[in-house]
Amino acid sequence: MTTTNISAPVPYREVTDANGRMYRLGESDVDIMGRKRKWMVILPWVGMMGISSAEYAFASAEDTLHIAHSWNSAHIFWMLGIWVLFQGGVAFPAGKLRESGKLPARWAMMLGALGTLLGYVSLAYAPHVIVAYIGFGMFSGAGAGMVYATCVNMVGKWYPERKGGKTGFVNGGFAYGSVPFVFLFTGYMDVTNFKWVLVSVGLFLAGVVAVAGYFFKDPPNNWWPEEVDPLRTPDDPRARRALKMNPPAVKQYTPKEAWQTRVVPVMWFCLLCTSGVNIFGIAFQVPFGDEAGFTGGIVATAMSLKAIVNGTGRGVIGWLSDRYGRKRCLIFVCIVLGLSQYGILWSGNIENLPLFLVFSSISGFGGGAIFPMFAAMTADYFGENNNASNYGMVYSSKLVSGLLGSGMGAVVVGAWGYSGAFVLAGSISLFAGFVALFLHQPGRPKGGLIKANPAPISRDGE
Repeated sequence: MTTTNISAPVPYREVTDANGRMYRLGESDVDIMGRKRKWMVILPWVGMMGISSAEYAFASAEDTLHIAHSWNSAHIFWMLGIWVLFQGGVAFPAGKLRESGKLPARWAMMLGALGTLLGYVSLAYAPHVIVAYIGFGMFSGAGAGMVYATCVNMVGKWYPERKGGKTGFVNGGFAYGSVPFVFLFTGYMDVTNFKWVLVSVGLFLAGVVAVAGYFFKDPPNNWWPEEVDPLRTPDDPRARRALKMNPPAVKQYTPKEAWQTRVVPVMWFCLLCTSGVNIFGIAFQVPFGDEAGFTGGIVATAMSLKAIVNGTGRGVIGWLSDRYGRKRCLIFVCIVLGLSQYGILWSGNIENLPLFLVFSSISGFGGGAIFPMFAAMTADYFGENNNASNYGMVYSSKLVSGLLGSGMGAVVVGAWGYSGAFVLAGSISLFAGFVALFLHQPGRPKGGLIKANPAPISRDGE
């Protein structure tokens, strides 16, 4: 990583578009933080990989934890639900602290690293299941929420002109960083070695998060890259296409203003449904595969494929959303996620392993792709300055979706069996796609595409 020392502030100017939105121009990424802004894609991506195993690989450790601690399966599924609850619940308050300047990005990442370590240590040494609920569910979940919110919002601030692909790439780290740990927990960890395996993993991942976060830095409010004129059609075809399909927010909305548009509640509900289905798949695909007669190694492979495609799909859908629009891609993803639940159930019932792997991968794509869509869409609709808080409101739906997908998912499976549970999950995702039809960018007239950059009304300082 090349760093340039900055000896003096760089002059900047502020320009305003026809909607009254202000853009701060004149400072390059190197002027602000001493390195290219691509590092604010790479480092958040690394940080996201550091927290991914706690969610995506946790179910793979179920058998070992069940035997070693004598915890029943219900405790383990509810523990994952509590983790997701705190991971989603911390996003809004952490965002408010970040935007107020009381919690710099670097320290948010350090707290996340500490929570990651405490989570694994508690799983290894908890004398009672309540300690695991607190250590893993609360501390690890809250720490992961700080890391997640910081990383996702960081990349959107540094790439306001084409955030979809970059946000998707960073978001992808949250899934495929877990792949080696799925195999580790399934194929290597047992009751004889689980303590040192879990502690070693915790130390390593906490170090990854802390080192990545040490170099984090936010751009100034309203910052816009000098090479992309916000008041004229960009020369870069990628930026031009992305801004045409996803025009920037008409103003920088505060959380209160964003909520009053009534768009946030719709986004919240859509994410509640789809993330709940995603958590359900993470929690129950392994036990369903076992019941279908697939061996543990095969189920681990299926989960790994799910995680890989989940992560890769986030980057792909982010890139596609720059080309075809966030809303269209979100609706497509909801349909894919819903139909894949029916496919997993069908392939498991007929004990067809190749189809089980295929539909598991498709489900992974759909379950992962929803998150960068909402992250980028929140910034598109409400601006970048308060995006940590605004996305925190939307992302707080995981307060509920984690409990519904994992904890209540166990109740549904017990009452209706896997058939009823997977059919319900698929139907919920399809309904979310229908609800997404009603999403619309506040302040823009409905119908038709709108030019991203209206005619300028001022260029202060020129």
